Amino acid sequence: MQAKIVVLAGDGIGPEVTAEARKILDVIGEKFGHTFIYDEQLMGGCAIDATGSSLPDETLAACEQADAILLGAVGGPKWDNPSAADRPERGLLALRKALTLFANLRPVKLHPHLVGASTLKPEVLEGVDLLVIRELTGGLYFGPRQEAGEAGYEAYDTMLYTRPEIERVVRLAADAAMQRSKRLASVDKFNVLASGRLWRRTANDVLADYPELTVEHVLVDAMSMHLIRRPADFDVVVSGNMFGDILTDEASMLAGSMGMLPSASLGDIHNSYDLPLGLYEPIHGSAPDIAGQSMANPLATILSAAMLLRHSLGLETEAAAVEAAVDAVLNEGVRTRDIAHTGTEEVTTQVMGDLVADKLTAN
Repeated sequence: MQAKIVVLAGDGIGPEVTAEARKILDVIGEKFGHTFIYDEQLMGGCAIDATGSSLPDETLAACEQADAILLGAVGGPKWDNPSAADRPERGLLALRKALTLFANLRPVKLHPHLVGASTLKPEVLEGVDLLVIRELTGGLYFGPRQEAGEAGYEAYDTMLYTRPEIERVVRLAADAAMQRSKRLASVDKFNVLASGRLWRRTANDVLADYPELTVEHVLVDAMSMHLIRRPADFDVVVSGNMFGDILTDEASMLAGSMGMLPSASLGDIHNSYDLPLGLYEPIHGSAPDIAGQSMANPLATILSAAMLLRHSLGLETEAAAVEAAVDAVLNEGVRTRDIAHTGTEEVTTQVMGDLVADKLTAN
């Protein structure tokens, strides 16, 4: 196989973690006979500095022609001026919208040896294996809005959803649940928001086509409590854009660190292999406070590369090999700083990537 992968290293620790993911993809290519052609493009703060735009036209055009996109992270204090004409995060939102990447898949699975990295009790964490699916192109982040302006007295954002937007992400979540334990939780704010009532009505209509599923409707505030009280009771969780954003950051603590959680943003656009063109990224931010210090955990980005192999290239064996290599390294007690504890060996970003690559090569 030959595949074109656009790399958006981004800001902060983004270039460090994407470099390790590319290292792993190169090993996969050599081991399994694939050729991955990388196209490095600018997006985020670095793109604003270089071109004046968080998503340059050249970057968008390259992404539209790719088989998959690997992203590091965007943003940082340098670009945090609320009055700025453009912000790094705007480029990411615009890319998702332009490519119709409507579903963000965020698996949350606790490695047995990382129980000590979480702040929750081991008995609460036992059996945690979630797939959170977040709607990605509608809701509060994309609805009509008004900035405060010079007077600074009033601003608003609108949580706007349409029935087709809800239908497609709920159906994708239902299909995913059918491949797992056939349990699905749909998260909304039915009791307060008009958009929440539309979400629940639409979800019920879609899920009527899946009589084998056990369905639970959960209010978002209750879900935020359940995630830390009884997380193992849930399997596939589907939610709107903002709710999913917040809940998955909370759920990252179930795995001990944001540095452990990958994600895939998928849509209707198909690549040259007739599979979804996807954007693959760790759920963490750019962490400018540790950028350039070789402290960042690259495993979320490496695991995102595994999702890239699986979902956009159809390479299940290769994806599973990457995941097994990550597990093998963790089993040996090797850690980056964010997940280190007494009795483990702390290593740098690059060494962690090397160790995963070595496991892949040896097995």
